[in-house]
Amino acid sequence: MISKYDIIVIGAGHAGCEAAVAAANLGSKVLLITMDMNSIAQMSCNPAVGGIAKGQIVREIDALGGYMGIVTDDTSIQFRMLNRSKGPAMWSPRAQSDRSRYIQRWREVLDDCANLDIWQDTVTEFMIQHNTIEGVKTRLNCEFRAKCVILTAGTFLNGLMHFGEIQVAGGRISEPASYGLTEQLKSIGFVSDRMKTGTPVRINGNSIDFSKLIEQPGEDDFHRFSFLKREKRLLKQRSCFLAHTNETTHEIIRRHIGQSPIYNGQIKSIGPRYCPSIETKITTFADKISHQLFVEPEGENTQEYYLNGFSSSLPIEVQLEALRTIEGLENVRIYRAGYAIEYDYFDPVQLKNTLETKPIKNLFFAGQ
Repeated sequence: MISKYDIIVIGAGHAGCEAAVAAANLGSKVLLITMDMNSIAQMSCNPAVGGIAKGQIVREIDALGGYMGIVTDDTSIQFRMLNRSKGPAMWSPRAQSDRSRYIQRWREVLDDCANLDIWQDTVTEFMIQHNTIEGVKTRLNCEFRAKCVILTAGTFLNGLMHFGEIQVAGGRISEPASYGLTEQLKSIGFVSDRMKTGTPVRINGNSIDFSKLIEQPGEDDFHRFSFLKREKRLLKQRSCFLAHTNETTHEIIRRHIGQSPIYNGQIKSIGPRYCPSIETKITTFADKISHQLFVEPEGENTQEYYLNGFSSSLPIEVQLEALRTIEGLENVRIYRAGYAIEYDYFDPVQLKNTLETKPIKNLFFAGQ
């Protein structure tokens, strides 16, 4: 293993994988550092790609030589074109992927990349001289030098998960947070703050009465994400299903709203507008008697389902009580509870339009 590279990428999520492969394919010697090689390109929340506005971005990545569209097509278990009621320019591709196959396929892409090395470790410190990045130090006391470093840490910088009053440090369920980088950057003048997002329960499909849900099959036509491949879909295609909350569901959530970290002051950070919790939806749209929920399979052969639209940080027992008021989920069993997560982010006004940071030369930020 060498210790000097052209580019080091920290974090192997969507942004990190694309950055590493793009740089390597252009001839740079690249090191991709990840905390866990078994979760490379992990789909942290919903195992889906695209949707309104986001689907167009995936196709732009494809046009620029990226791999997200190709990997999604290879691992898709459902493909749908949304927004068909509008003109073709507004159509939005969306695919449901097999979570584990997506990781496996991305790993194959990375392993086949000639100029790319992967190292499993945690970066704890940037090496900086004269306001220029020179490399990184890791928890295993390794030093790697590079002309350029790209930070794609996602939700892992000082990540803290909330399950009601219970707080668990981590960047994702069962995965440790990353410490030290935010503190170092703040000490040299960077401004950081806290962001919040969340994820819903994962449901055991054997406990769902699908006869009470509305089936949403995929489309088996010529549409794909990538324009570079036109192969037949490789995996068994599966349906998603539509469910609805009701006034009883809402009443349970309102009754326990004081136990939600979002509303009792436990969480003080801001959240993205595109991903509201079920607590936020019921509070913000108090006149609505029902909200749509999408029951989406996590893989080709699994019974694990993602409940899209029910992101929550309420206590586990409250989540279950509310879920069991929903038609089709009266006897639901879950694999794991939903939770909120807080993490550090850096104000983007500190970046140039190339995503290079203004205070430190050749240090770039990308991703979540």
